[in-house]
Amino acid sequence: MRPPPLTIAILAPAGVQMLDVAGPADVFAEANRQAGREVYRVITVGTAPLAVAASSGLHFLPDRSVLDDIEHLDTLLVAGSPGLPRAAVDLTAVAWMRRHSERARRYGSICSGALLFARTGLLDGRRVTTHWRVASLLAERHPSLKVEADAFVVRDGPVCTAAGVTAGMDLAVALVEEDLGRDIAMAVAAELVVFYRRPGGQMQFSRHGDAAPAGRGALQELQRYVVAHPAEDHSVASMAARVGMSARHFARIFQHEVGMTPAAFVEAMRVEAARRLLENGHESPKRVASRCGYADVNGLRRAFMRRVGVTPAEYRKRHAHVRA
Repeated sequence: MRPPPLTIAILAPAGVQMLDVAGPADVFAEANRQAGREVYRVITVGTAPLAVAASSGLHFLPDRSVLDDIEHLDTLLVAGSPGLPRAAVDLTAVAWMRRHSERARRYGSICSGALLFARTGLLDGRRVTTHWRVASLLAERHPSLKVEADAFVVRDGPVCTAAGVTAGMDLAVALVEEDLGRDIAMAVAAELVVFYRRPGGQMQFSRHGDAAPAGRGALQELQRYVVAHPAEDHSVASMAARVGMSARHFARIFQHEVGMTPAAFVEAMRVEAARRLLENGHESPKRVASRCGYADVNGLRRAFMRRVGVTPAEYRKRHAHVRA
């Protein structure tokens, strides 16, 4: 006698990112086909008994709402929405997530869904990930969380979390492997043309260098100058002289108003400049290193591994628009 299917509920908040729901659902559906039986039963849950309007403008009618109880729940996943960072706390949804997580074998979130799920308190003290753009916000709102901003998928006990958008499929493939083994998980990934294990981390897709300058006017001008001239000398002494401060006072004020040390800012902007040059595909990592203020390619490589999680050569291979 075959075991009953595992019920997977995906909570879709208002303005949900559609791929956060559809991507994992397709992975579980393909796993059913590969296994030759109904291993998974996926149901969607809305925060109200109405059609859900996705961020793309599409609408769909969820199977249940947070006014309903779901029996025999195996896995609960909370999808993300671009509006969650600014959304008011939905206490009904929070209570529903907390109650149903206690019944589930595993639970977690996809993308910015971590911002909503963390309100339950069930992530406290856990290792988690989320979309790189809201990782710092999640850590700020919930200091007890151990936010791994670069990871695509993080598993900590019953908690399973995924990074931005398409990483929900990475998480679903990992859960399929956990339930059905490596061979079926690899077959699912091959059929859907997704990575079985995606290389690198999500920071290779981030764009922190596009953020607006912070702090007082003189510091904002300095930040713009560093971005425009990454190859120049940007030591603390030289930057302090540019804004007319002592080096010690400048370093203290910069960190307080910008949120990072001058050295960290310079490295971040040089890496962003290097990323753009590598994406163009016309120049070698050695030439890119020179144009971005590094004495040699090894310096660029070390900074790239810290900030992006892959080497410059690997990044160029994956993201270049034009190959040399």
